[in-house]
Amino acid sequence: MPDTSNVIVVGAGPAGATAARTLASAGVTVRLLDRSKFPRNKPCGGGISLRVLKRFPYLERELSRIATHTVGRLHLEGPGGESTVIESDGPAALMIRRVEFDALLVDLAREAGAELEGGVEIVRASTTASGVVLESRDGRRFEAPIVIAADGVHSAIARRLGLNHGWPATKVALDMMEETPRHELRDVDPSTLWVSYGHTPEDGGTGRTGRKGGTGRTGGTGRKTRADADEGYAYVFPKRDHVNVGIGYVLDHYRRAIDVPPYELQRGFVDHLRRRGVMEGESMRANFTPFIIPVGGPLKNPGRGRVLLAGDAGGFVNGFTAEGIYYAMVSGDLAGQAVIETAKATVNSLAGRYRRAVRREIGAELRDSVLIQRYLFADRRRIAHVITGAPQQPELTRLILDFAVGRLSYSSLRWRMLRRLPKVALHLVWGQFKTKFLSRTADAARV
Repeated sequence: MPDTSNVIVVGAGPAGATAARTLASAGVTVRLLDRSKFPRNKPCGGGISLRVLKRFPYLERELSRIATHTVGRLHLEGPGGESTVIESDGPAALMIRRVEFDALLVDLAREAGAELEGGVEIVRASTTASGVVLESRDGRRFEAPIVIAADGVHSAIARRLGLNHGWPATKVALDMMEETPRHELRDVDPSTLWVSYGHTPEDGGTGRTGRKGGTGRTGGTGRKTRADADEGYAYVFPKRDHVNVGIGYVLDHYRRAIDVPPYELQRGFVDHLRRRGVMEGESMRANFTPFIIPVGGPLKNPGRGRVLLAGDAGGFVNGFTAEGIYYAMVSGDLAGQAVIETAKATVNSLAGRYRRAVRREIGAELRDSVLIQRYLFADRRRIAHVITGAPQQPELTRLILDFAVGRLSYSSLRWRMLRRLPKVALHLVWGQFKTKFLSRTADAARV
């Protein structure tokens, strides 16, 4: 029998805290390490689909401990200015502040029996025959039979142990966001979540166009040679006492095509929204934080031996919506469950059990999100078609809303939608085939 009675979880965000709670609730001794002291802030849009409450029912009764806000209206825009408003028959998304939400999840883990140790930044990791050895920047040493690494997109543990040598610029997004108190900056309609895809950057008062004169897709003329959209998004997320405003681009696209520094881009976006009457007030530089999100899909193998990767460390983020909190919590819970189940088997089965569990619950969803992202951004007309067609297809809109609030599983949503959208279905099937074929070809070449 493997020793699974003692586990270290690195990173106390939604993935790590959820993993720690799952393990501690099952009687496992858990040490939860994080480089920060809690409560601590975390740059993030802070929006979660309400299905999180169905997946984690204990969360609903605990949310009264923090400030929350729900929305039931979505204002959706495309790159050409086309827009539509989608309304739910009830709350569809939960808005939270990460400084409060993460602290709540940590408290729940501690109340279940997990031990939190802050101020620990893990910089080195190695494995032995019986466990995993971690070293912090200040020289402290930690050892356990099993480690769950939820230490973010730049996971030191994943790099040190060779699980992920780094994300290419085509598979991460640069998100530029500020979270500002509502008395300084506010959206005029706090009942609505505002989202734009293929957003074209404003000049932010710099006198620049926001685009570089020559990129890989403009042929050096500064003009698009195809109808492809900017590989990015913009959003306004209303909170109870704050508002989150952000703009993001696939990092490779930002480097090639955008000629404005991050905060100037953000300020230009806020100015743009103010001129349109969407927002009032001023952007606050002190509240601005750019950060990196993995949007290229989960790692093929989010674990090896005695180490499992959860949350951003494993790439568990929706490639189209950039939502990560829900998937972080699911991956953390599944990592904890895999450890608990491994107590009845052998440690050699741990990584495989975890990989199968995440593929079964969220694998198809995250894979399709990346394929949809590529499909839509390849031609701005496709985004426009989806947006302008939404009012004419209320059944599809209802399916998406039912999924967002947890009334419909992803597998049911997928097949019902694909029957109504044959072109998208063909693209997804072809994309899935290419992914599997190229993966197998690469594996064969390494043999």
